[in-house]
Amino acid sequence: MENIISKSYLNQVSSFPLLGAQEELALAARIAQGDDAAYAQLVNANLRLVISIARRCAPASVPVMDLIQEGNLGLMAAARKFSAAFGTRFSTYAYPWIMQYMLRYIDSRASFIPVTGHRGRMLKRIRRTQAYLCQRDGHEASPSELSAYMELSEEKIRDCLNSEYSVSSLDAIVQGGDRDGISVGELVADTTYAPEDVLIDAETQDDVRRMLSGLPHNEKLVIWYRFNFDGERRRKTFRELGQMIGISPETVRQTEIRALRHLRSCAASVVPALELEQACAL
Repeated sequence: MENIISKSYLNQVSSFPLLGAQEELALAARIAQGDDAAYAQLVNANLRLVISIARRCAPASVPVMDLIQEGNLGLMAAARKFSAAFGTRFSTYAYPWIMQYMLRYIDSRASFIPVTGHRGRMLKRIRRTQAYLCQRDGHEASPSELSAYMELSEEKIRDCLNSEYSVSSLDAIVQGGDRDGISVGELVADTTYAPEDVLIDAETQDDVRRMLSGLPHNEKLVIWYRFNFDGERRRKTFRELGQMIGISPETVRQTEIRALRHLRSCAASVVPALELEQACAL
């Protein structure tokens, strides 16, 4: 992945003049009073700092422009909090803010499934504690032991640990055991086609069509159009069916109720004898 900074963005950033120490302090005082223009001036004058940091710490897997945008958020947060009482240049104060936002973004991109910054930090803390307790006690710490040492609920420990995952390539070769030499993909079950389900669905559709064919004409029409046997996405309303058949919407509703009652009685008659006996026994 190429880490290229937009030329137009560089030109835009370079158009903002740099500030002296006294100018920064004056702007900080105005920002404390709610001056948005001073806030924008302080941020714009330090956009070069974000670019400089991003160029040094951007990994190959993270687009540098995305990292700059995250760093700009840190710069903006620092500009709101900067004060003359800190006794330092704004760039010195803003640096850790910018790095915090950038590192958090890099951590979130390090995994295939992003986790929140808080969850990621908690997992790192748990792993460090596990390593320490394993070295101290000679065995891997259980969630209850981690809970007692870290003063966190066992439920929270388990929740964080369950959010971890491992990723394997489907082309990776399994080593050892009776499956040595085959790929991971060959061990994954194919659930895209189930002949039993296809057969059951086909038989069910045949049963329903046979039951429909035994209904009176109007009842068959109502069920056909009310339950989309015609393939339409939107089923017809009582009023539309009434106009089609030549009866009132209320009569259509009563016809549907009557037809469903007939279908239920027909469905009971097609239950296999063995299943019917078992159902009666219950």
